[in-house]
Amino acid sequence: MTMHKSLRLGSSMVRHRNVYNRWERLLKLKEQGRWNDGDSIYGLPKVRAVVVKVGGKKKKAAKAAEGEADKKDAKKK
Repeated sequence: MTMHKSLRLGSSMVRHRNVYNRWERLLKLKEQGRWNDGDSIYGLPKVRAVVVKVGGKKKKAAKAAEGEADKKDAKKK
């Protein structure tokens, strides 16, 4: 028998969210200096949720940098 979605462990439900709730937005805005205590909590500006990607482009950038370094060394010779 399968387990109901509401009974699953919380750690298995952790994933990237595109939308913050109000108190998360307030924390982000405070960090950025865009909201102070006493300001209205209504009509808050949008806060971008940053997605961190791992891998991929670093390898390509490193190969490109090595290729350019090789070209510079070839020109010097």
